[in-house]
Amino acid sequence: MPRTPATAPIMILNGPNLNLLGQRQPEIYGSETLADIEARCAGAAAAHGRTVDFRQSNHEGELIDWIHEARLHHCGIVINPGAYSHTSVAILDALNACDGLPVVEVHISNIHRRESFRHHSYVSLRADGVIAGCGTQGYVFAVERVAALAGAVSTEA
Repeated sequence: MPRTPATAPIMILNGPNLNLLGQRQPEIYGSETLADIEARCAGAAAAHGRTVDFRQSNHEGELIDWIHEARLHHCGIVINPGAYSHTSVAILDALNACDGLPVVEVHISNIHRRESFRHHSYVSLRADGVIAGCGTQGYVFAVERVAALAGAVSTEA
């Protein structure tokens, strides 16, 4: 089905190691799981008449394939690329191919208060917005921003 404002979900992509949320370094990333975040995002999207397509992969190529899919079937992308933020020109190139599609980058931790290699993100070069250091609530902010950029959906039948 072609992308239309009334039917297109928001693609939410999660990169490497985010499947371990709630277990890995809770002092940095908190105790919420990826399933908890997905539920919060679904609620935020529903408040804007949208749905979410929530995915996670530890594989760069799979994330790129999903970005390509989003070009045709989604109203925007929320992406937490994890460590690929700092290394992946390929993900940047895929996002650059998404002309007109809103993209918001999200990081649970404040990457600018961490190791210096984390201060640069290739994804930020394409993102319409970057949310960092707001914990898992940053995902909700990102969903709300993508929904705003994608345009309101009529809930009238």
